[in-house]
Amino acid sequence: MVSVGIIGRVCHPTASVAALNGSFDSGGLRLARHLSRPAGKPGVTPGLILCHGFPIGPLDARQSGGTFPELIDRVSSELGWVAMTFTFRGCGTSEGDFSLQGWVDDLRAAIDHLVAETQPSGVWLVGTNTGGSIATCVAADDPRVAGAALLSPRADFDDWAAQPRRLLEHAREIGAVRTPGFPPSFDEWAREFRRFRPVDAASRLAPRPLLVMHGDDDESVPTADARQLAEAHGSAELRLISGAGHRLRHDPRAIAVLLGWLDRQRTLADDSPL
Repeated sequence: MVSVGIIGRVCHPTASVAALNGSFDSGGLRLARHLSRPAGKPGVTPGLILCHGFPIGPLDARQSGGTFPELIDRVSSELGWVAMTFTFRGCGTSEGDFSLQGWVDDLRAAIDHLVAETQPSGVWLVGTNTGGSIATCVAADDPRVAGAALLSPRADFDDWAAQPRRLLEHAREIGAVRTPGFPPSFDEWAREFRRFRPVDAASRLAPRPLLVMHGDDDESVPTADARQLAEAHGSAELRLISGAGHRLRHDPRAIAVLLGWLDRQRTLADDSPL
């Protein structure tokens, strides 16, 4: 059964920005990351990876995930998790150019890196927008992932698949594709938008826990996508946030729900050995 909740309106504070503090390799590319460990908590702890979305609006790719380290530090200090965020290829200071397969590979490499660096009791994924959709696809087929939380996710990439040349041009304009002549095969680059289907992955993720949050005033992705993902999973928690738009990362109601959900996940950590 899908659990549905509607959360009322509240004002949005301005978030500050913290610095990245390391990097890891993904297919020969250096990706920037921020890793935070809980102070004064020796022993094995659960691990979290936070994934940003595809750059939209006035932000270019260099600004992707700029406030995410702040949230990672909060999860680590308040909840006692080892937590990490990173910028996908083509974004922030990470190397490379955007492709959907590349982003999937980057998240897989991020999980490898977190496990090697911190030996967590289990891995949970949190993703915003496209990052949430990528997290669903990766989590579905990686038994190390104990659960996932999605903020404003898309259920598929069909709109990108329908107009891949327009998306490629947009990616070049915002700096997510930087290398002249990329991609080497446009047809293969475009086929990736049909290859990965988050709504199908959500069903494979079950019965592992899934939280899906969506703003009911989202101007970019309809709430129907969140409902599709929750229904495909079968036992997801679905939270619709009244008056919220696409960027739930900056909505304190969404963050409160997320932190509460993560706190409940701690009870599952001992049952998720790597």
